[in-house]
Amino acid sequence: MLNKKQKVFLRSLAQKEKAIFQVGKEGLSDNSIATINNALRKRELIKISVLKSAPVEVKEIALDLAAMTKSELIQIIGRQIVLYKKAKDTKIILP
Repeated sequence: MLNKKQKVFLRSLAQKEKAIFQVGKEGLSDNSIATINNALRKRELIKISVLKSAPVEVKEIALDLAAMTKSELIQIIGRQIVLYKKAKDTKIILP
C-alpha cells in the first residue's frame, strides 16, 4: 500500500506519460488484461485511456483493472487511468 507522498510522486511522473492502452467498446478482455499486466511488469507506471464507447464507467474499469492486475490505482483524470505495480527489478524509486 502506497502512502500519500508516494502517490503524489507517481502522479507527477504520470503527467509526462502518454496513454499506452485504450479501453473501448469491447471493455476489458482477458487479452487486454494480460497485455496491461505485462506492461506494468516492464514499466511499473502506465496510463490507460478509456474511450467514450466503453460499456461501463471509467471508475469501474479502473477498479477492475487494479484488482485483476494486482496493481495500485494512482488516479483517474477524466477518461485517463494511472496504475502502478512495483516490479522485481525496480525502475521507479519511491520517496
